Amino acid sequence: MTQRINYGKVAPDGLKAMLGLENYARGSGLEHALLELVKTRVSQINGCAFCLDMHTKDARAAGETEQRLYMLGAWREAGAIYTPRERAALGWAEAVTKLTNQEVSDAVYDAARAQFSEKELVDLTLATIAINGWNRLSIPFRVEAGHYQPAQRHKA
Repeated sequence: MTQRINYGKVAPDGLKAMLGLENYARGSGLEHALLELVKTRVSQINGCAFCLDMHTKDARAAGETEQRLYMLGAWREAGAIYTPRERAALGWAEAVTKLTNQEVSDAVYDAARAQFSEKELVDLTLATIAINGWNRLSIPFRVEAGHYQPAQRHKA
């Protein structure tokens, strides 16, 4: 698969805007490991190979286990492998990504609010919007997967 357009080169101001949202989400105070799980799960839903490659590598580099990454697509059935906070975040991110019937159910909202403050939930929503945006750039412009290397980070 050949990349169609290098969107960052063609629209650097657009890339700068996307990076602004990404940097806000990263600096919001939400746990890095939680954000990587959300980014990976949303990228699974959207089928974004580049983002899956990136965020599974970043998650592993930060100390995430292979088992938790393998089970992510079935997180509801995985039980205690994920914390209640992670489960609430994954449910919220899925609902915001899919927007089934143009709504997020009260049950999903209530579960998320039980684990996240108002600001944290807004920040989680912005992080979900950001990864959906990256997916929607990477998929149509065919950003090639497999070459991403994570920056050296301290274990989470």
